[in-house]
Amino acid sequence: MPLHPQVKELMDRRAALGFPDNRDVTPDEARANARTGKEAIPAVAEPVGEITERTIPGPVGDIPIRIYRPVSNRPHSLIMLFHGGGWVIGDVDSEDSTSRGLVNRVNAVLVSVDYRMAPEVRFPGAPEDCYAATGWAVEHADELGVDASNLAVAGTSAGGNLSAAVALMARDRGGPTIKHQVLFCPVIDYSFDRSSYIENAEGYGLTRDGMIWFWDQYLGPDNEANGHNPYASPIRADDLSGLPDATVIAAEYDPLLDEAADYAAALKAAGNDVTYTEYPGMTHGFNGSFGLIDAAVKACTEASNRILASFAK
Repeated sequence: MPLHPQVKELMDRRAALGFPDNRDVTPDEARANARTGKEAIPAVAEPVGEITERTIPGPVGDIPIRIYRPVSNRPHSLIMLFHGGGWVIGDVDSEDSTSRGLVNRVNAVLVSVDYRMAPEVRFPGAPEDCYAATGWAVEHADELGVDASNLAVAGTSAGGNLSAAVALMARDRGGPTIKHQVLFCPVIDYSFDRSSYIENAEGYGLTRDGMIWFWDQYLGPDNEANGHNPYASPIRADDLSGLPDATVIAAEYDPLLDEAADYAAALKAAGNDVTYTEYPGMTHGFNGSFGLIDAAVKACTEASNRILASFAK
C-alpha cells in the first residue's frame, strides 16, 4: 500500500527539524539530535505504576537501567527491553512508549537496559551488557517482585538485534530460560544487498547508507569478521533450534524488511514457534510512535498477546 498518511505526516515533521545526517556529525552530536527530535515530537506515554532508575554490575563497570512497574497486583512476569538506535544513538527514553505499552498489556515488570554504545565500545560490548543485565534481573527476581520463569526479551531495530543475540547467548551458555523474544523491525544480518535494502534505500527515514554507517561504528576495523558472528548477525548462527518463541514485526518501507522476514522463516524452519507480521504502509521503528501512528499500539498489542501466550504454555 502507499505510505500511510500518519507516517508521511510524522516524516514531514521530523524533516522540518532540519537535523543533519548522522554521518555528517559526531556520535555525540547524533545522540543529542535524536534526543532533541524526540522531545520536539513526543509520543504518548501511557501511565504505569512506578518508574525507578539505578545501576547494576556489568561486565565492565555499572550498567544504568530503568525499571517500569505495572499498576496491577502481583504476580508479575519479567521483560528485558533493549533500545534501538543502531548501537550508536538512543537511550532508555528511546522506547519509553513501547516499554509502557508492554508493561500494561503483559502485567510485567520491565527492565530497560542502557547498554554501552559504539563507537566508544564496539561489538560485543552491547550484547554482553544486555546478557549480563538479563542474568542480574533473574538472579534478583525476589527484589524485583517478578516470576523470572516467565521471561521475555524485546527491542526495536538494534534492540531487536540485541534481543535475538541475548536469546542465542542464553541458549548457548546455559543462561536464563527466555520464553519469548519480540523483534520490532530488527537488524539481523551484516549484509546490504537484499531487495528491501535496494528498494527502500532512500526516502523512508532509515537509509541503506545510514545502516552501513551504524554497522561500521558498531563493528569497527574487524567488521567483516565480527559481522559474521551470530551474536552480531543472528541469522548466521549454525543452529537456530531451541530458541524462545518469537514475534517478528516488520515495516513495508524499511530497508530491514527482508532480513526480518528471512529470520522469521529461518527460526520457524528450525522448529521454533514464530509469528511474522509485515505492517503495510509503515517505516522503520513505527512501533514506538504511540499517539502519532495508530499501528504502533496495534503492534504492541500483538506482541503482548504473543508474550502472554508463551507464558501460558
